[in-house]
Amino acid sequence: MVEQGVGRSPVVGFVGLGNIGRPMALRLAASDLALVVYDVAPEPLAELAAAGAKVADDVAGLARESDVVCVMVRDDEQVRDVLDQVLAGAEGPRTVVVHSTVAPGTPAALAELAAPHGVRLLDAPVSGGAMGAADGTLAILVGGTDAAFESARPVLEVMGSKVVHAGPVGAGTRFKLARNLMHFVAFTAATEAQRLAEAAGLSLKDLGEVVRHTDAVTGGPGAIMHRETTARLEPDDFWHGVMSHVVALGEKDLGFALDLADELGVDVPLARRARADLAKGLGL
Repeated sequence: MVEQGVGRSPVVGFVGLGNIGRPMALRLAASDLALVVYDVAPEPLAELAAAGAKVADDVAGLARESDVVCVMVRDDEQVRDVLDQVLAGAEGPRTVVVHSTVAPGTPAALAELAAPHGVRLLDAPVSGGAMGAADGTLAILVGGTDAAFESARPVLEVMGSKVVHAGPVGAGTRFKLARNLMHFVAFTAATEAQRLAEAAGLSLKDLGEVVRHTDAVTGGPGAIMHRETTARLEPDDFWHGVMSHVVALGEKDLGFALDLADELGVDVPLARRARADLAKGLGL
């Protein structure tokens, strides 16, 4: 591998061509970047070869040819195995970008393993699913040094339309876990709403369409996430008035929803917790 220099586009290696990794790699194959790929399954390799990528015989061979190695495999164990093969196959300046969602402490441990080999590591999990991967609109949440981030930026910007350098190694993973906490708690809340709607004789499909429509207009839960802190709001703070209005509406509507749930015999524990905690959570 020739060390990446000013004016030369990085050669990209991509390991892990699964449900999200495959469309991410296809975005790279359609770009001006040279791409080398590897996976244990032959079918996605054939598809990427047809799209113009070079297929490596193994991870070590891919690493020797690549400036930036993107890793999108299943779990912590597979990520560690891939990194071991990268480090065994190539020394010297290159950047490994871990897109897999791993345990909070894993990125720092991997960076420590990589550093003696001259290899920089970024943790860069993604949000947006297979659809975002296919159309290049992923949010990519990155942890690592400024130098490592800049070396991978041209690659990341091909695959995502929202690339956030969240902080040092591990920050990308912490960012993703915070985002997904909201994601899956919201899914659980959605199941409560479905049970309530079903008991009330309403169409669950229509409810889902309305939720997607109005969230696209209002921003959904992200609409209240504009402050730099979760600290208590002072009465003269601009956001005190805004959040007071949100709390008044929320407590009213949650109260009515809980009345309906009690009438219909539907268990909605998250809604009860939300009504109790809404004001405190919004800084009031």
